[in-house]
Amino acid sequence: MDIFGLSIEAFYLTVLIITGGITLLYLLFGDFLEGIAEATGFLNPTLILAFVTFTSASGYIFELLTTFNHVLIISISVIIAIILDVLLNVFILIPLSKAEESLVYTTQSLRGRVGDVIIPIPVDGFGEVILKSASGTIAKSAVSFENKAIAEGQKVLIIEVKDGVLKVLPYENKDPFPI
Repeated sequence: MDIFGLSIEAFYLTVLIITGGITLLYLLFGDFLEGIAEATGFLNPTLILAFVTFTSASGYIFELLTTFNHVLIISISVIIAIILDVLLNVFILIPLSKAEESLVYTTQSLRGRVGDVIIPIPVDGFGEVILKSASGTIAKSAVSFENKAIAEGQKVLIIEVKDGVLKVLPYENKDPFPI
């Protein structure tokens, strides 16, 4: 069977190579197309490219390795592509779209947080405090609020932030309800 003057195997291979090239370009310039995809809703360029790639790849493999009818091969290839596209969407694309991670913070949001000293804070000097959260880790310069030395590894409470420098006090967690 010939399509556009090519054997069916050559057609599948040509579509696979062209789709692979378009996918590579999409990786590089995908932000532009993401705006178009939001306007269309369900038509995600990633899923469309993946569908065509999966269809042509499985069609090419089946044409080479089996003696099935061409119509049966394209039907099987489309079914395989649909299954793989659904798996790609459910297990990769949807979780990635919901995983918005940001380290954005304001100086006001740092006040009242507890951190760990990673570089000791000397009297009249600077040290460093690390703040951990679900979205990441922040390391900031720090000075003692009461002008006392604070050792490495000690927990500190952020009292104030001035010019990007944390003013901290040693933190003592006195649990009012001991177990």
